[in-house]
This record gives sequence, structure tokens and C-alpha cells, in this order.
Amino acid sequence: MYDSIMGALESGLLYAFMALGVYITFRILDFPDLTVDGSFTTGGAIAAVMITQGYSPWLATFCAMAGGMAAGMCTGLLHTKGKINGLLSGILMMIALYSINLRILDKPNVSIMGEDTLLSSINPLLVMPFIVVAVKLLMDLFLRTDLGLALRATGDNSRMIRSFGVNTDTTTILGISLSNGLVALSGALIAQSSSFADSTMGIGMIVIGLASVIIGEAIFGARNVFRATLAVVLGSIVYRIVVALALRVPWLKASDLKLITAVIVIIALLFPSLQRYMKQKRTARRRSAELAALALRSKKGGAADAKA
Repeated sequence: MYDSIMGALESGLLYAFMALGVYITFRILDFPDLTVDGSFTTGGAIAAVMITQGYSPWLATFCAMAGGMAAGMCTGLLHTKGKINGLLSGILMMIALYSINLRILDKPNVSIMGEDTLLSSINPLLVMPFIVVAVKLLMDLFLRTDLGLALRATGDNSRMIRSFGVNTDTTTILGISLSNGLVALSGALIAQSSSFADSTMGIGMIVIGLASVIIGEAIFGARNVFRATLAVVLGSIVYRIVVALALRVPWLKASDLKLITAVIVIIALLFPSLQRYMKQKRTARRRSAELAALALRSKKGGAADAKA
């Protein structure tokens, strides 16, 4: 049990970068980016191939992130310059990346067992929290700059921000690139953690990222940028812990992981609605009680006047 929780905590920290990337597109830009499933694999593939060829793990991880940013930029260009629907742009890039990733790997999977990686000489549970917090704080600072505010305004009201002279095409491309760069970074770290990269390792990542974002916001709230990004990071950890606990249920199998993810997302989506419903019910009961008390006082006052 303890090992499962520790493993889930470590995985949650590594997947937190991917969750932050998904937060940028789905919450800040309001852009349904399905490139994530492909760029996650791209990050893992680039890192694994470069490490096996003797390159520094740091350089391999940096190149993996750059590869993800390039994939995101292509999606942004298809949408902004090619005038292709955002959802379709992501799907097209995801399909293209499947073949590109196979080209990078040159085979279905690449093992880096025994190779030096970023995580082989450190304890991820001791070091990764500081790295994740540092990336989260840098992201918060960026979103408070003029460019970051323009990025946020693009997602809120692109027509209004264009009236102020901001090129929304540029901010959209930048946001999608940053998002997929973080996703690829997560893929590179996961590949180094699991000691292999697989051509199918990115399947379903967009659902996992959304689950982390939705769970985090449902539990911890998202009143401002600082709290929202913190909620996303914590949501990633909570999601991995819930999955680890669910897989310990005797009648559930490892093959049920996608079903478990879907159920978790459904519950997380229904949770805010249930909260609002319960709040409305409590408010309605309180108002009914106040009206009943007011009517009772009026009735007593009328009876007293009649006696007088």
C-alpha cells in the first residue's frame, strides 16, 4: 500500500507538467488541443533516442521539450494561418505525430534501461517537488506579464483584445507551443522514469490531463492564476493516487485504467454541479424558513391588534 502511494505521488509530480500544459490550452486559451496525445510521445521518443545515442540527459530533455513546442506551433499555424477548426487542427497534428514518432524511434519502443538519465542519480520524491513548484511559479510570473495577460485575454475575449492592437494569432500559437512543450517535457521525464519510450505511450494523455485539471479545480478551486496552477499540480497528484487505490480493488484489472479515468473525470465534472445544487437547496430552505417566520410574526401581530 505504501509503495503504491509513493509511486503514485512520484508519477503525479512527473505528470504535473503535462497537466499544466493542458491547463494553458483548455482553460487559458479555451482551445481544444488534441495534439497532446502525440506531443507527449514525441517528448519521450526524442529523449530516449538521444540518451541511447550517448547525449546528455539534460540536452535530451531540452530537445524533447523543443520538439513538443514545434508540434504545438504547427497546430497553432494550422488553426490561425490555415483557418482550420481548432479541434480538427489538433486531430490532424496528432495523426501526423504518430508517424513522426515512429520515425524518431525507428521501432515500436526504445529501452533506456541501464542508461544515465535525469532521474537515475536523484530521488524524484525529494527533488521533483521543487522543480514542479519552480516551473509553476515561472508560469505564474509569465501569465502576469504583458504577453501573459494578452494570452489570457485571447482566451477570454479574442475580439476585444484584437481591438487593442494585439495579434491574437501570435498569442494563440505561443500558448499552444508552450502547452505542448510542457507536455513533451512530461513525456521525456516519464520515459526516463520508466526506462523506455513507446510509440503508444501518449494514448489517452489528453483525458488524464483534463482529469487532473478538473479534479484540482473541483477540490482546491481556481479563483486566481496562482491558485489555479497550484490546483492543477495537486489535481495531478490526487488523480494518480485515486488510480493507484482503484487498481488495488480486487475485481479491477490494469486493463481497466481507461475506464477508471473516465469514471473519475465524470465524477469530477458532476461534483461542481452537485455542489451548486446543494447550495441552492440550502438557500431555498433558509429563505423558506425566513418567510415562514415572517408570516408567523405577522399573524401574531395581527392577532394582538384584534384583541386591542
